[in-house]
Amino acid sequence: MRFNKKRKLSAAQTLAFGFALIIVTGALLLMLPISSKDGQPIGFLDALFTATSATCVTGLVVFDTYLQFTLFGQIVILTLIQIGGLGFMTFAILFSMVLRKKIGLRERAFLMEAVSADRLAGVVRLARRVLFGTLLIEGTGALLLSLRFCPMLGLERGVWYGVFHAVSAFCNAGFDLFGYQAPYQSLVGFESDPLVLLTIAGLIVVGGIGFVVWDDVVEHRLNIRRYTLHAKAVLFGTAMLLAGSTVLFYILEADASFAGMTAPQRLLAAFFQAVTPRTAGFNAVDLTQLSEGGALLTMLLMLVGAAPGSTGGGMKLTTVAVLMMAVSAHLRRRNDVDLFSRRIDPETVRKAFCNCAFYLSLMLSVSFVILAVQQEMLMKDVFFECISAIGTVGLSTGITRDLLPLSKALVLLLMYVGRVGSVTVFIAVSRKKTSKLRYPVEHIIIG
Repeated sequence: MRFNKKRKLSAAQTLAFGFALIIVTGALLLMLPISSKDGQPIGFLDALFTATSATCVTGLVVFDTYLQFTLFGQIVILTLIQIGGLGFMTFAILFSMVLRKKIGLRERAFLMEAVSADRLAGVVRLARRVLFGTLLIEGTGALLLSLRFCPMLGLERGVWYGVFHAVSAFCNAGFDLFGYQAPYQSLVGFESDPLVLLTIAGLIVVGGIGFVVWDDVVEHRLNIRRYTLHAKAVLFGTAMLLAGSTVLFYILEADASFAGMTAPQRLLAAFFQAVTPRTAGFNAVDLTQLSEGGALLTMLLMLVGAAPGSTGGGMKLTTVAVLMMAVSAHLRRRNDVDLFSRRIDPETVRKAFCNCAFYLSLMLSVSFVILAVQQEMLMKDVFFECISAIGTVGLSTGITRDLLPLSKALVLLLMYVGRVGSVTVFIAVSRKKTSKLRYPVEHIIIG
């Protein structure tokens, strides 16, 4: 008599289903009366939306975090942000190390998937560096922010605000507690405050470049020649995007959202606006006042997203870099796709195109359904919202609160896919099919 062995989950399935379990648990906690200031439990869909936004480090909200949630609810949200930013497998490894449990090959494979490492060797050491590095960076950020918030809010509340916003920024989440000034305020009241904006921007950038890049920088320090191709692509791409976007925002928003600012204030606002669409979700200016060019640039930056294995989501910076180099190679009639004097694996190029196609098709499909269901909404606002969701950014023109249940569920799906990864989700829900049959080759005309 034959017995089938219990089928084990793959690393991709564990990652996808683990995030889903954390989201549902967070939603149930947010539904408790103790989580809401009015003592009334919020609906399951709204709780699930908030938990998804926190775990997927997005920042889209149906309630103002300060006005709706008690300290308990805020702690739940911050915990979800921290777990979502670092990945739950990283925390599982932490507990294993604390309990002195042996970390086997299976656990190492899961961790490699969680932090987007390219090899199994050294992955536990990388996880240890990630945890200690996160504590150091978030602690430094919290201290700097507390220097501003404590004089404003008092010692205890100022420290809590420093910690909350440092974690939210480092994890690229975009949740804020400034609803006491005005609902859904974000950082609009600090548009000319260098300490707050530069600290938040620094945390966003460091969190968004990815843990593997951290490891490279720690190992080789300023010896850039020894950096991996991945690290070079991320650091160079990040620098180029920040510099170029800062200049463009400075020019485009001079008579729009930056109107009335001095030149130094405009430069600070332009730099922050260049940083935050890279999956962060904070805004220091009213997004409804953005120029048409500024709104388009923001959407493009949201699509790009952060680096793989970082606290952010999105289509990923390296995916866009590979796509651009592949197009360049094709236009120059070259067989190989090269970057920094290295040839990129054709499988990586194919994965980049697949990832891009999946992201765009899903985003456009959801946008179409929302526009069909809620025809009173503007196409630009819906596109902005959906790109923000799948890029796990959290910037919004304010339509999140007006979404119908079906629209909320679809935006929720976009946030989940954007954080876990389109390819990971697809692998998790699909079965691997192997076949020795290969069809004959025939040409089809393109272009």
